[in-house]
Amino acid sequence: MRILMLTQSYAPIVGGIEHMVEAISEELAKRGHEVAIATLRQPNSEPIGSEEVPVFGLDTSVHSLPGLRLDEERRHAPPGPDPRTTRELRPLVKSFRPDVVHAHDWLIHSYLPLDRSSSPGLLLSMHDYGLTCATKRFMHRGSEICSGPGAVKCVRCACEVYESVAKGAPAAIGTRMSERRIRRHVDVFLPVSTAVRDLCRLGPEDTHRVINNFVIGQPPPLGEEPELSGLPEEPFIMYFGDVSEEKGVHHLVAAYRELETAPPLVLMGRRVSGEIEDTAGGLALGRMPHRIVLEALRRSLFTVAPSIWSDPFPVVALEAAAACKPTIASRIGGLQDSVVDGETGYLVPPGDRQALTKAMRRLIDDAELRERMGAAAAARQAELYTPDTVIPQYEQAYELALERRRSRAAA
Repeated sequence: MRILMLTQSYAPIVGGIEHMVEAISEELAKRGHEVAIATLRQPNSEPIGSEEVPVFGLDTSVHSLPGLRLDEERRHAPPGPDPRTTRELRPLVKSFRPDVVHAHDWLIHSYLPLDRSSSPGLLLSMHDYGLTCATKRFMHRGSEICSGPGAVKCVRCACEVYESVAKGAPAAIGTRMSERRIRRHVDVFLPVSTAVRDLCRLGPEDTHRVINNFVIGQPPPLGEEPELSGLPEEPFIMYFGDVSEEKGVHHLVAAYRELETAPPLVLMGRRVSGEIEDTAGGLALGRMPHRIVLEALRRSLFTVAPSIWSDPFPVVALEAAAACKPTIASRIGGLQDSVVDGETGYLVPPGDRQALTKAMRRLIDDAELRERMGAAAAARQAELYTPDTVIPQYEQAYELALERRRSRAAA
């Protein structure tokens, strides 16, 4: 089967979605499919493909518009068709002749003008809440879980989050206007978790399949590398991901303060919130290469994922499980799919510092419990979240999309 992936950014851009699209594409290619990537060209780097998975760069006209003050280090697709991107997609689709087009973000908008009843099957992986939310986070003004979209409400929220009326208002209006069009064109929706399915209001009329993320496994131990020198000699508690308030790092730091005689707390990730300065005895190592993160996981006691937003399906718990480590996570979003409370780790109410402190204390004090939960997490990860279990689900979804497209074309 020929599969064209649409994603607004790709390697060497590093991020959860980029990593997942690359992993899915490579695994599909290993199974004999012909896969190609269409992605936006970035200002400081060309997208990197491989012999098995070629990458085609697309230009955008939105970033040349005056006065928008858009991010010029990492370009994003708008919530509507970009004329230049659509124009460059047309000959690519014609020459590659995909059986299915598999979109992963707002780049789908620039493909929709090319979609006809006789076109390839169309699928949309939903790694966030961009179908219904202009900020993709489903957080009202960035601080609390949204109760649902509303015309004026969404415009005000987007303007505040994007810190600009020129960016926020078009994003909110574009998202609201395009939602019905996307639902009409997409053959199969692929939310990454039940949380995404529910918050994006996918119902029986929207053909969908929940397909979780996966990890490939734990690599062999690393030798001595300079980046590892910053790790404590003793076992430690680990957090990895964006160091931001929506990820709950400020709650983690506050809960950690309440622990007596605690092992070190190691924070690995990009600092997003400047106000999170005091790590209260923790060790903030900043952003690290993925191989260093996985080696740190191997050396840790357990991982904490204290998100206060409905994180769609972070791979934090899966990568910890692959290293035989339990995870303490917030009972919210996709974390509820990946952590079984009391079996592979603990789920605590988001923002509940007392519950977080209690769960950390329990795992710190009980080595046997940590080992038992880590083994259960590893077994569950090996059963549910590997390429061998997840990639066939994509193949089945592609067949379903083709069946749906043929039925709609006939009608």
